[in-house]
Amino acid sequence: MRKSPRILITAGPTIEPIDPVRFISNRSTGYMGYELARQAGKRGYKVTLISGPSIFKAPSGIKFIQIETTRQLCKKVHTELKKSDILIMSSAVSDFRTPVASRNKIKSKAKIALKLIKNPDILKSITKKERKNKIITGFSLETENLLANALAKLRKKHLDLIVANKSDSKNMPFGKGAKTVYLLDKLGRRKKLQKRSKTRIARAILDTIEELCYTPN
Repeated sequence: MRKSPRILITAGPTIEPIDPVRFISNRSTGYMGYELARQAGKRGYKVTLISGPSIFKAPSGIKFIQIETTRQLCKKVHTELKKSDILIMSSAVSDFRTPVASRNKIKSKAKIALKLIKNPDILKSITKKERKNKIITGFSLETENLLANALAKLRKKHLDLIVANKSDSKNMPFGKGAKTVYLLDKLGRRKKLQKRSKTRIARAILDTIEELCYTPN
């Protein structure tokens, strides 16, 4: 790995418009991605942060790109990955969108049925050539079968590392506060981070990525 690695991090939700004032999204705040960018900057990485809407301020000294939709995020990831050594996809992508957003606000009295179509799978769309000599990290948020589903995603999307979160009454993954996650890597190693702050989780993710950079395949 080069002396000043170039790291690309995605953060926050994506939003998909229904009409000029309504949209489809999720509960992501972006805090994990912003903390990863902050900690990477402290380690001397050259950081690019691509973020959906968030209340958090981008750390100083990084390249910041604002997006809204999943398709916008996909386009920027492919562009910026060419110039990066590491990708961390911590954003919470809206998996579905309407085929066409209404140009005018839909009246509240109107009876509507939303038709939804699938958004691009960004990690799956990254080609073998684009992945060459890069470390790719994804996130898996599950409500059941956490480790089995995360491992399946790790293999299916050819990731080097996946961060597995479970969303239930004991562990709400969104925003600040202590969280429990698992780090699963392509070498079969598993690490549980029990009730850690997102700052500590971000450091552990970067530690693991650095280990993978120096571990022979």
